[in-house]
Amino acid sequence: MVVKTGSLKVIQARFQLSYAKQAKAHFNLDLDIEIPGQGVTAIFGASGSGKTSLLRCIAGLEKSTSGCLSVNGELWQDTSVFVPTHKRSLGYVFQEASLFEHLTAMGNLRYAIKRNNQTAKPELLEQVISVMGIESILSQYPQQLSGGERQRVAIARSLLSQPKLLLMDEPLASLDNTRKHEILPYLERLRSSFNIPILYVSHAVDEIVRLADHAVIMQQGKVIAQGGVTELFSRTDLPLGVSNEVGAILDCKVVEKDEQWHLMRVAFEGGELWLPNVENKQNTTQRVRVLASDVSLTLSAHSDSSILNVLSGEIVDIINDQNPAMTLVRLKVGSSYLLARLTHKSLQKLGLVTGQNIWIQIKSAAIVR
Repeated sequence: MVVKTGSLKVIQARFQLSYAKQAKAHFNLDLDIEIPGQGVTAIFGASGSGKTSLLRCIAGLEKSTSGCLSVNGELWQDTSVFVPTHKRSLGYVFQEASLFEHLTAMGNLRYAIKRNNQTAKPELLEQVISVMGIESILSQYPQQLSGGERQRVAIARSLLSQPKLLLMDEPLASLDNTRKHEILPYLERLRSSFNIPILYVSHAVDEIVRLADHAVIMQQGKVIAQGGVTELFSRTDLPLGVSNEVGAILDCKVVEKDEQWHLMRVAFEGGELWLPNVENKQNTTQRVRVLASDVSLTLSAHSDSSILNVLSGEIVDIINDQNPAMTLVRLKVGSSYLLARLTHKSLQKLGLVTGQNIWIQIKSAAIVR
């Protein structure tokens, strides 16, 4: 691996690691990747795929015998160099907040500032507190906080170390769905407020859809695919393509609000969609996820249907689903892609084949943001 230097923002990592997970089972991590050194990169895969092992190698908590790591031109590890964890400019957010129980929320933040070798400007503390929305809980102790509040303080503490890289290892895994949805907007604000590259480990597609720009998919200790989130999660040749929640991701622009019906119209590269209105100003962007199970196909356009979203597209791929009764159809709409999950019976009844033009129906209420 040739380490790139200069102004190019890129993270290069090569690791080989082998150890016994259980008495009779061995795990091998073997990868050589280059990912963006800016924005949010999701590390995605099933449990045991090597996501956490990769983060631990990057943090220096696991030492790969033939490892090499460069973060935006700064060498942290190669055959002759190994920067110890405490000297790597990184923040690490775990599943559990792990706050100091004897300190208040503010006390935890001030501890991070004290430990930091750089001088933290007062404006940074104010910004971090504001972005994570923890103004009202600064005087409380960890045991007085909810799980979501504890995690927001833990993230704020990591940011105050002024890291050059932020590692987040399934930070929402220990939270219930209510708390998870409470904290997601704060993570979105973090992404847009700080110019820090983030590696975000998760096996939850809904989190990745909302937060990530780029994704790395892992399986059995290897990287099997990587790329932009909107392209990667509409592919049918990957393990995620047979899950019940497979779907396409579209980057859309809000172009109209219909206050009478509480709807908004969004445009993407290939068409437009109506979906339930959200608090989003007109002419702003909106990432939309369309589940394959909520897409139906017809041979002609129907005007006598309750479905508002009808698009014209082309069938580009048909593959078998994990369920023997089902199949996945990949559709091209302009320069964008959608997926539809159909029964084999419906596929045969309509006579669908690749290259065929088709009409696509999507329920507004089924669109996930």
